[in-house]
Amino acid sequence: MKSEEIVDAVGFAVMSIRPGDSALAMGLGDLPVAAASHFFNLMESAALTAISDHLEPGETTRMVSIDLSVIHAVAIGSEIRATARCTQLQGKEITLDCDIYNGERHVATAIMKRATVERVSFLARTAAQSIVEHLPQS
Repeated sequence: MKSEEIVDAVGFAVMSIRPGDSALAMGLGDLPVAAASHFFNLMESAALTAISDHLEPGETTRMVSIDLSVIHAVAIGSEIRATARCTQLQGKEITLDCDIYNGERHVATAIMKRATVERVSFLARTAAQSIVEHLPQS
């Protein structure tokens, strides 16, 4: 990773809220407003945009944690935009401050942590773990 460049890197993502994106449609509540899970996804998209140019070939990131606070509900038909700014790099862990806005209204905020991994070896370890978990018990 190009560590000297990643701090203060910024990424953006935009989403239009459709009827199928509502908490009601997804079975996550009984209100026809944007499901909070979409806020998480939009922030993750902005975070990936912020850091993707700073990764080495074969390197990617995985989610470690997110502390999400939803401030306001968002109506169907609204367009929301997310920003993610890298605030810290500690070893292989990247911390990002994320926000979502609906126009000028601040809708959600989060602190996200992602870890850099080498793509092929990470997938190999994940596949091996899955195989071991499914072996017959003796």
